[in-house]
Amino acid sequence: MKDYLAQQVSGARTAIHGRNLVREYLQARILGGLQRAGAMIPLAFQGGTCLRFLYSIPRFSEDLDFTLERPEAPYDLRALMRSLRAELAAEGYVVELRVNDRRVVHSGLVRFAGLLHELGLSPHPEEVLSIRVEVDTRPPSGAGLGTTLIRRHVTLRLQHHDRASLLAGQLHAVLQRPWPKGRDFYDLLWYLSDPDWPAPNLVLLDNALQQSGWKEDRPAQRTWRRIVRHRLRTVDWDRLKADVGPFLEPGSGTDLMTRENLELVLGTEP
Repeated sequence: MKDYLAQQVSGARTAIHGRNLVREYLQARILGGLQRAGAMIPLAFQGGTCLRFLYSIPRFSEDLDFTLERPEAPYDLRALMRSLRAELAAEGYVVELRVNDRRVVHSGLVRFAGLLHELGLSPHPEEVLSIRVEVDTRPPSGAGLGTTLIRRHVTLRLQHHDRASLLAGQLHAVLQRPWPKGRDFYDLLWYLSDPDWPAPNLVLLDNALQQSGWKEDRPAQRTWRRIVRHRLRTVDWDRLKADVGPFLEPGSGTDLMTRENLELVLGTEP
């Protein structure tokens, strides 16, 4: 499988693109390992990497985000990470793990030392490429779930948030993240520019906002666009573009990522 990865990287247009390709391949391998270890029974995939894998948004992502939707099912992040390390080590990968399961959001860091140098993407032999796996063990209630079979480097059968719930999660990130990320606003533009994408799961959004200390009026079917529109006027758009730029596929620029365009796709309140 390392030969396959080297072949993928050989077609990269830039060094940044090559790094994104490596990360995405390893994300797929991690998802496959978690799936074989039984993680897709209690966990549901969500977030930017979920959007990339399931719906091919032209933006690479960094982390693998999950919610614990079936707490009655067996779940042990440390055991899942150990199983994953053994699987990857058998193929010659040097893998280091760091796991923190003492907080509500469990975190596992999968570190690949020297791989970027081996693939000709870094002059530093000791440089580490890391992929974070996060599991919200007390997610807000109300998410809709689906299961999809896809092939992205490997065949995956993923349990995940449905489309309305994914959009709700994106709105929550846009409204409540303390430091705005360009990736959130880019993804929101991508969601809202699709006329066939369903309306957000407002039950999930309301529960998520309450859980994170939202003090303003709760978004409803008639008001969520107004609340988001107000948020668009509080951010530095040049900084947002600089943040998301390195994660875009070659040829996918940030020229359309403007406040005016997001307001346009938000439309008028019903």
